Amino acid sequence: MIDHIGLTATDIARSRAFYAAALGPLGIALVMEITPEMKGTPGSALGYGREGKPFFWIYGDAPAGGEVHVAFTVPDRAAVDAFHAAAIAAGGRDNGAPGLRPHYHADYYGAFVFDPDGHNIEAVCHAPA
Repeated sequence: MIDHIGLTATDIARSRAFYAAALGPLGIALVMEITPEMKGTPGSALGYGREGKPFFWIYGDAPAGGEVHVAFTVPDRAAVDAFHAAAIAAGGRDNGAPGLRPHYHADYYGAFVFDPDGHNIEAVCHAPA
């Protein structure tokens, strides 16, 4: 199952205004904002969703034609670890080893790889250890 998906934006303020207007009628709102300081990388991230759960992300201040991000939900942390190892063995490039990402929430355990086309693919487990 897809957990969340993200797109890059060249102008985060313009995208914030657009998605607030476009997604509002669908009952989807901004539920989380991640600062560059929280991420440890440039650019903010805006998480849109329902009931406090972001499932559509906009990554800000990126060049036009940037990456796509897709995250798959997995049942346990071992599956996250196995995904990362298999993806690297298949030629993927590491974009974040398996581990906790507490800036999302306390039990967020994920791993990230770039696929052969540079898209950011993630496996994530939300369950406690």
